[in-house]
Amino acid sequence: MTAPRYRIPAAPHRVETEVLKSRFIATVERVTSADEARGFVERVRAGFADASHHCWAYVVGPPGSTACIGMSDDGEPHGTAGRPMLNVLLHAPVGDLAAVVTRYFGGTLLGKGGLVRAYAGAVQQCLAELPTVEHVERVTLSVEIEYAGIDPFRRMLGAHEAEVIAEEFSVTAGYRVRLPTTRVEGFRAALLDATSGDALIERLP
Repeated sequence: MTAPRYRIPAAPHRVETEVLKSRFIATVERVTSADEARGFVERVRAGFADASHHCWAYVVGPPGSTACIGMSDDGEPHGTAGRPMLNVLLHAPVGDLAAVVTRYFGGTLLGKGGLVRAYAGAVQQCLAELPTVEHVERVTLSVEIEYAGIDPFRRMLGAHEAEVIAEEFSVTAGYRVRLPTTRVEGFRAALLDATSGDALIERLP
């Protein structure tokens, strides 16, 4: 089960660092699938086509989730780029993100330890400056009430972060309502209380 609320990147972000004349350009962006992550990597690769390496890692899902992850050293010594980058992402308080670190080789070998520090450090610096927003998992409910219940229903929407996305009036008043998953049970209880139990509430697919 995914976390209903967590931080995600609000916009792509990029930082550049230099280690012994090698340039490390870290780019982080929000992704919601492995396909999106691969597409992001290819866009960065195309934007820096003359670079030595484009190492990458991604985590799809809430912070720390390992259900959908990926990484690549892209020609650097095994374990010196993709894995350190992924470890930084998995320990970040942000989910649904991918990172590409583009390297322009400066002529000096950094050694395995130096590469690990450079790639992990580039991602850490990018994440430290990354703008984020809250991701909220939402669901849609079908609500049917008597006309007498319309005013109490509308007054309670704000308290439950709910919004009406469709309405239909016939013998009764019908609504489709979007609200955070964590608010559903409280909303249901409050609406039944406000209408003396005279409300039909169903969760839609």
